[in-house]
Amino acid sequence: QVQLVESGGGLVQAGGSLRLSCTASGHTFGNYAMGWFRQALGKEREFVAAINWIGQNTYYTDSAKGRFTISRDNAKNAVYLQMNSLKAEDTAVYSCAAPRFAFYWATKASDYGYGGQGTQVTVSS
Repeated sequence: QVQLVESGGGLVQAGGSLRLSCTASGHTFGNYAMGWFRQALGKEREFVAAINWIGQNTYYTDSAKGRFTISRDNAKNAVYLQMNSLKAEDTAVYSCAAPRFAFYWATKASDYGYGGQGTQVTVSS
């Protein structure tokens, strides 16, 4: 059973930056791509970004392109999301998730299982 713990959220003004972290346990972290999702109040879970198991490939949805950067440190079983130029519409609970299969380049939300509890990001305008 994969266990995921996110941190790094908070309150930031529009235009500001935050760096989210996610640490994983319960599976061989370096064998799995990882993804970041977000869910705003009253809205469906939204896929944000993904990174493959060695960090060589990344994928971003339109909402994240040019502003967010996903990275990982397999030695620390951690994946990160650097968020710059934050907007009010980025306000959401952000969570990380692992895909169902190892060594699978997962770029669709449906490829992923459930994430952790998430970390709240609030951007004030």
